[in-house]
Amino acid sequence: MVESMGVLGEDTIRQLRLNSPAGGWLPALRDLTWTITASNLPCLDLFLSPHLETILFSISLRWNGSGIPLDILPAIASIISTIPVPALRTLHLAVSSRNTPWEYFKDSFSSVVLRCGPSLVELTSPIPLSDAAVNHLIQLPHLRTWLARGPPPSYSTLSLPLAFPPLTHFTLGEGAARGWLSLFQRLEDHASATRNVTQLSRMKESLVSLRVERRIGPVIDTSFASLIQMFRNLSHLNINVSCHSEDIGGRCLFKLTNDGVATLAMALPQLRHLCLGIPCSKNTCATTVACLLPISVYCLQLNVLEIHFNTTNIVGDFKTILVGPRFRELRSLPRGTVWHLGVHEMPLTLDEPDIEVVVVGMVRIFPSLGRCAGFGDTWDKVNKQVEALSWA
Repeated sequence: MVESMGVLGEDTIRQLRLNSPAGGWLPALRDLTWTITASNLPCLDLFLSPHLETILFSISLRWNGSGIPLDILPAIASIISTIPVPALRTLHLAVSSRNTPWEYFKDSFSSVVLRCGPSLVELTSPIPLSDAAVNHLIQLPHLRTWLARGPPPSYSTLSLPLAFPPLTHFTLGEGAARGWLSLFQRLEDHASATRNVTQLSRMKESLVSLRVERRIGPVIDTSFASLIQMFRNLSHLNINVSCHSEDIGGRCLFKLTNDGVATLAMALPQLRHLCLGIPCSKNTCATTVACLLPISVYCLQLNVLEIHFNTTNIVGDFKTILVGPRFRELRSLPRGTVWHLGVHEMPLTLDEPDIEVVVVGMVRIFPSLGRCAGFGDTWDKVNKQVEALSWA
């Protein structure tokens, strides 16, 4: 295994190149971790062994806080295009800056993916791919981990019939989530209509982690949640999007109802980590704390939860849950193991007696609760009492 060296002078690079043995310096190298900098980029190709199984590239932020200097882009693209793939199993390119022009590398990186064979297991990169490269990638039989940077190819350009690989970890980049999930639903509908074996059968069984990257995220509504429910073995569902992005006008993205949350919880009983968007301060959502009880009942293995709920009448809502006849059946069932509840910026202002009602309600719903993480004095008081009860 080789990790990138520090600053290299021009003379050192020249000597490395002039004295390079046949086949390069490390012809049998299998693992390469390299932080690309202006100083070591000229000698990186000397370490690209045809036997490489793992390549982890990152780009140093020390060049420029706002992104990579434009004059070095061609050299980076050239290195990317020469990545050897015969034995490649893992290829990871780390994000260095929001302002990095990843689109510039699309052609060179797509050419690498098109050369990858069945040995490829993991591909994570912020660089977008051509439709041809995506078509090739989704037919690699052993692919397990993938970050899809952009939306999928149109249905008409897919190489049908195809069988998606048994992905276990799937990350969808900004603006890509609804497109991919809609494509999956269309493939499922086509298989049902033609009575064919579903092209997603392996992925539906294997997928345990689905992540949507933050900033420009999808609206989390009933139609979006229904698309996710086909992946019944998910243990991690992380819709890591914020309602505060200027790109969406600061509006709340969370549009589920209590019933919608209950339906999702029933469909995904294996969940251990659930984030349905980062809870915001708008307090306009239709869900109340009543949505927490079915999550606790149906997702018994859940440890971490982040979800919006309206706090306008939180004390009355908790009292209804704890004694109301509508929740009698759910109250009689075993509860899950949620330890962390993330409430972030949801507003909450209560006096001491009402804080006690909220704490009791939280702990009754989540008996294992040890942390209720939010901003503001009231949430701090709730959290301190929850922590005290967890240690009692």
